[in-house]
Amino acid sequence: MADGFPIDRRALLAGAMALPVTARAAAALPGPAGDDDAFWRGIAAQYDVTREVIQLENGNWGMMPRPVLHAYEQAVERVNRDTSFYARRGMVRDVIAARDGLAAALGVPADEVAFTRNATEALRTLILGYNRLKPGEAVLYADLDYDSMQACMESLARRQGADVVRIALPEPATRQSIIDTYAAAMTANPRLRLILLTHLSHRTGLVVPVREIAALARARGIDTIVDAAHSWGQLDFALADLDCDFIGLNCHKWLGAPLGVGAVHIRKSALAAIDRDPANDAGDRDTVQARVHTGTVDFAAQLTVPDAIAFQQAIGTKRRADRLSALRNRWVSRARQVPGIEILTPDDPALHGGITAFRIAGKTSVADNIALAATLLDRHRIFTVHRTGPAKGACIRVTPALFNSMADMDALATALTRLGG
Repeated sequence: MADGFPIDRRALLAGAMALPVTARAAAALPGPAGDDDAFWRGIAAQYDVTREVIQLENGNWGMMPRPVLHAYEQAVERVNRDTSFYARRGMVRDVIAARDGLAAALGVPADEVAFTRNATEALRTLILGYNRLKPGEAVLYADLDYDSMQACMESLARRQGADVVRIALPEPATRQSIIDTYAAAMTANPRLRLILLTHLSHRTGLVVPVREIAALARARGIDTIVDAAHSWGQLDFALADLDCDFIGLNCHKWLGAPLGVGAVHIRKSALAAIDRDPANDAGDRDTVQARVHTGTVDFAAQLTVPDAIAFQQAIGTKRRADRLSALRNRWVSRARQVPGIEILTPDDPALHGGITAFRIAGKTSVADNIALAATLLDRHRIFTVHRTGPAKGACIRVTPALFNSMADMDALATALTRLGG
């Protein structure tokens, strides 16, 4: 048995050797170049992007670059052709090998990771499976946390007879003001037991100093569950840098794997804090995999994860993060000079990645921001998305990707000069 799968070590090794992994994904990339613009034009050429709009709403999911798409198509063809003949004889070992490759990229042991279908499923597994909460204790989440995860925290608290503490993160924020906000909530709520932390907010792009906040919580006996759906692959870090026991993340956002792949990470030392999924057999091994039960999934998507990792690693983690930040800074530096435009995300490089949100002063309703996104699309052919949830009002989220150019960001900045004031 391997993480709940019926497979022996020899089969696992054979699967790892047989898995078609990295060469084809990396081969299509341009080599290192002194001309950085030329390098990024080469990267952008690997994406088949719609020309109908300037696509600046890349936070929903990430586009697969062409070599990863081709690898996925081949995996779909094999799974479709061989069906259970492959699934019952060799596919599991290949999926485990893909999982092991993902764990290596994440910088954590392979037996602390399991595939899910998305970050929502991973975080739902962690929150609703959390078993240390007692009646009269409390859980905490913030206004910038993801809606479904807020709902899970509320559900957990109701089920356990616990209280819910809701906080608003500062806007504008500094690293210290974010830490102070969480520290104050811990002090004000001595029976706090569990905190949800979103590493990089899907609403505004604010990056929370997770490691520091989690350390403060741990010193008080408080656990943290981390939503890394938008941070891993957008920022330059490994999961171990966060020093947290429970993390959920996506592979189909910033890694650029096919839709339908996420992952959950649980440290071995904290495994007992998360219940097994009730759909799993009680006799299954006590592993991270036993906490997840998805049934039949898109196996081809999971098998393509190594190709997505190879593509991104050929670029380089820091180089990718720096590029996304540079795209963000290009439009933000101009937009900050436009009267009436409020940039919600700090310029401190530790507090942002590629995502940043803005609003027009006084335009804080959902309807205002739906209309603003429509104006950007209809008048300027720039596609963005409105976001709700921040305590100070709705906003517009701008999410560049590796296929975007500096000219795309200049077009947004020019459009905002016509909207502000």
